[in-house]
Amino acid sequence: MSNVIAIGLESLRAAVSAIRAHGLRSVLTTLGIVIGIASVIAVVAVVQGLTASINKQMEGMGTNLLSVRASTPLKDRITGNFAKLTDQDLESIKNNLSGVNSVTVTTPLVGGISTLNYQGRKASTIVSGTGYAFQDLYSVYTTQGRFFSKSDEQYRRRVAVLGKTVVDNLKIQGNPVGQYLQLGQEWFKIIGVLEEKGKIFGFDQDDQVLVPFATARALQGFVSTPNLSIAMAMDDLSKQPQIMDQLKRLLRRNHHLAKGDPDDFELQTAKQMQEQVGKITGTTTMVAAGVVGVSLLVGGIGIMNIMLVSVTERTREIGILKALGATRSHILWQFLAEAVLLCLLGGVIGLVLGYGLAALVTAMIPSLPGATVPWWAVALSLSFSACVGVLFGMLPAIKAANLHPIEALRYE
Repeated sequence: MSNVIAIGLESLRAAVSAIRAHGLRSVLTTLGIVIGIASVIAVVAVVQGLTASINKQMEGMGTNLLSVRASTPLKDRITGNFAKLTDQDLESIKNNLSGVNSVTVTTPLVGGISTLNYQGRKASTIVSGTGYAFQDLYSVYTTQGRFFSKSDEQYRRRVAVLGKTVVDNLKIQGNPVGQYLQLGQEWFKIIGVLEEKGKIFGFDQDDQVLVPFATARALQGFVSTPNLSIAMAMDDLSKQPQIMDQLKRLLRRNHHLAKGDPDDFELQTAKQMQEQVGKITGTTTMVAAGVVGVSLLVGGIGIMNIMLVSVTERTREIGILKALGATRSHILWQFLAEAVLLCLLGGVIGLVLGYGLAALVTAMIPSLPGATVPWWAVALSLSFSACVGVLFGMLPAIKAANLHPIEALRYE
């Protein structure tokens, strides 16, 4: 056992000496490995950082969350007949759907984008009407003031809760709570400022204003048909399939859908939202894996070619080693260790460059969260690098080990 360890250490020492003797060539040889590892680490770091940010926000949603929104079938989109959830759907869910509570609704006001006016300063933002239960369902809390209450909605009070970006854009001085701003021709009292959530996929989650749903409907005019999004909490998760089936039948009946017609709505749970994010990130990671696979293949071929050249250059050295008693296994391990070390060197450089590139991208694009490199990505990258070294270093190592000592000593 000690003899094997000694051989391994000596092979490692010889490999390090050979790499140092041809430093520039060694770095250039590993360029394919460096590019492959850097590419996959950069992509994985950005994707994982984004995933962690999304999952952190979704953790606030209860696992019992169930939401429904309109989803127009393709044939109706072509004709311009877009589906909507209506007040009738909302009332049907409240009155006829069992096993749910905290039913709330969200609707965009005046097409979603509205102009606010505060002391002569104007800003355009997303204004949505929503129910008071929205706060608990989506874990939306205030850092100043309060969220609107059931009575605010019941009496259609002109009150608003602002995102931090809206406060900054309007340059509201001091405590915004208690001050007034104008939305269209109506005056609204600011009763709260939402906690910051940051940007996601380029969308600023803090650039929004929430008002009570009943107030929004009154401003829209009850003759109009807004597009609603409805959310609720399920009392018992074990009954989720039954609740979703009941909800589906209720909406199909409301929308007069015949048997065989596709649904014009979409049901979604908090778990399904996380699974969709997982699918997107998984696909991105697989694409990155394909990139690194090609790069490692190219890099491995390059290393094999350079190692074959190295064997030719060091033929006399191999002959001297064999004449002094080195066995085939000694020579084999020396050249194999050199190939593996070259690949690992490329892997380490690729890791550093990949993380640096990911950090640069996230710094240049403020909407992206910080880059995160998971331990498995590091371990996988270095493992792949080592495997490439073994795979493509085997042929040169065998060629070196099979050289006849007398012929090697005669080599010019």
